[in-house]
Amino acid sequence: MKKKVCKRCKLFVEGDTCPICKESSFVTTWQGRINIIDAQKSEIAKKAGYEKDGEYAIKVRT
Repeated sequence: MKKKVCKRCKLFVEGDTCPICKESSFVTTWQGRINIIDAQKSEIAKKAGYEKDGEYAIKVRT
């Protein structure tokens, strides 16, 4: 079973709401993933717009 991803911020979520944006709209059609360990120091996180640590999908199909 594929993991579900928040449509808005692309964070992988296990519960019923996204901890970042508090939305409850998810998709299971995504491609690629990236782990952000330290968003404050990561150049990739800054360029991609990720402000919090976590596992993100690279592409989300809505």
